[in-house]
Amino acid sequence: SDSYYIGVARCDVTGPVVQVNMMGYAHPEQVANGLHTRLYSRAFVVADNQKQNRVAFVSFDGGMASQLLKLEVVKRLKEKHGDIFTERNVVISGTHTHSGPAGFFQFLLFEMTSLGHVEQSTTAFVDGIVESIELANSKLELGRIKIGSGLVDNGNINRSPTSYLLNPEAERARFVHVVTSRDPLGMLSWYPAHPTNMNFTNLLINSDNKGRASTLFEKMMRKPGETLAGKEFVAAFAQANLGDVSPRTNGPNCVGFGPGKDMFDSTDIIARRQLDAAKLVYKSATERLDGPVDWIHQYVDMTQQSVQLDDGSTVTTCKPGMGYSFAAGCTDGAGAFNFVQGMTRGTPFWNTIRDILAKIICTVEPPREYYNCHQPKPVLLPTGYMDKPYDWHPTIVDIQVLRIGQLLIAAVPGEYTTMAGRRLKERLYNEAVIKLACSSGAFQVVLAGLSNVYTHYITTPEEYNAQRYEAASTIFGPHTFQVYQQKYTDLIAPLVAGNKDDVDLGPTPDLKPANQSRIAPVPHPDKLPPGINFGDVISDVNMTYTPGDTVKVTFHGANPRHNMKLGSTYLEIQRDEHGSWTTIYTDADWSTKFTWLETNSSAPPADITIYVIIEWNIPTDETAGSYRVLYHGDHMNEVGTITPFTGMSREFQVS
Repeated sequence: SDSYYIGVARCDVTGPVVQVNMMGYAHPEQVANGLHTRLYSRAFVVADNQKQNRVAFVSFDGGMASQLLKLEVVKRLKEKHGDIFTERNVVISGTHTHSGPAGFFQFLLFEMTSLGHVEQSTTAFVDGIVESIELANSKLELGRIKIGSGLVDNGNINRSPTSYLLNPEAERARFVHVVTSRDPLGMLSWYPAHPTNMNFTNLLINSDNKGRASTLFEKMMRKPGETLAGKEFVAAFAQANLGDVSPRTNGPNCVGFGPGKDMFDSTDIIARRQLDAAKLVYKSATERLDGPVDWIHQYVDMTQQSVQLDDGSTVTTCKPGMGYSFAAGCTDGAGAFNFVQGMTRGTPFWNTIRDILAKIICTVEPPREYYNCHQPKPVLLPTGYMDKPYDWHPTIVDIQVLRIGQLLIAAVPGEYTTMAGRRLKERLYNEAVIKLACSSGAFQVVLAGLSNVYTHYITTPEEYNAQRYEAASTIFGPHTFQVYQQKYTDLIAPLVAGNKDDVDLGPTPDLKPANQSRIAPVPHPDKLPPGINFGDVISDVNMTYTPGDTVKVTFHGANPRHNMKLGSTYLEIQRDEHGSWTTIYTDADWSTKFTWLETNSSAPPADITIYVIIEWNIPTDETAGSYRVLYHGDHMNEVGTITPFTGMSREFQVS
């Protein structure tokens, strides 16, 4: 018999593709100037067979879930659907692509390189996530969920191996990747790997290895003739405990690289390795989920928590703070100045700079006890006290677990390292087994990383002592992990007993500050020289190509921020099918690239303000025939009126 009502949906969340800093590497110069792949929100709604309890899990192609996104999404859902969806039964998890738009936070540190809040980024993410949840909920149908696990061959490496090796040896031998699969509606997997195959030199919006794996799986499940937008099967490669896990499998060294010849090739390779493992599990999974659908959630102020250790001592968390080695970066993205990983002592110079900044940015200067609390981390940025012009870091976090039968999904607010995640999963598993007095193997636990609110990294105590990048970015101090572990464990008993309402909801975070910075660039009117129209071709395609070649055409263009074309496309690759032009590829496809450039120099050609380059890498198995390229844009005049237009290349042959 069918056990659950299930609904799945995928919606576009791409947002602005130019003039916006990318979220992840925090490089000010990584400002988007085009689009390689669209970004999506993939929603899975599961209800029990009485439709009394339901949960929503969303994996979206973005840097991470911010508290602002979660609160805005829940606010919108409550306004339209009452208490069907609340902060308690909705999980929003980012894939952590480092090539998506920034500016969707309400905390200053995360908005430094984006020059403040970017309304278009926030709107695109919120609208698409809400739409995907609503659409999935509207399509609920009875079905079955199967679960399985498998190994991804050479899909990641540990980028901080010296810290990892500080954990007890007995723990290092236990390692499992969990991939859940279900048929016929969709597939949802959790596998830890940073989406950092696209490095910080990339300027095209891109979903990286997670998004690439998702679209490949969805394409595999399409029927002949279906387009990417028309298929309802949804495949999400969600994020797990990725904190110290890199996809650059040629080794950490000083800077990670590989496994491909360039970042696009590497992204595709790592995506296909995740895809291959998911396909095997999808086809072979036999265990069916069966049992209650439930959830439990609590807000926790992480600045004032205590926990008792195994030796009987009581320790506390700290107000947020970033360590010296945070500024050093990691092998996936180097930092700045003379900072290196592993710094356990500050320097007089940088301490002086820190203290000067604190006098300017902090209403109350940090006391000595604060710095002692974080030891052995030397604090470079005392963000827990930085509140000008508004708060630099979150302090209230979501602690949340979803239950679907024997599957527990722990939504964690940041990037757990391999060992921290493993310890938490084992603790939750053991607690569930004990509370239900059931046999071993009765539960599976997954960690959904980067969920609901972002608090950087969570390391084990042993890793914290080494103070590599991940430890320096563990913002609530050396006992962050132990407190999280206890807080999540405390939720298991009421969850499995069905007593979630007995849990105190905790302090509710504010939605966003009134004085949020908004100094990022905004679109301005588009200009062209006399006698030129928007969409006119500057440099046309060749007459003939062969598979493997790259088609390239340049147009007089306009700023794509005038219309984000959510659910649509900036370009089409069309083929002549018996006298009728049929769209074969759009800007959602891996083989296309859309680049926007703006010229401001006084030298010729000064009269060309904006131009757009569209590229199509012809697949090696492409059908021979006549093709053309379409460019869809929208230009704005001096009074703000926006007008759509279309440019078109000449026909060309692929033979």
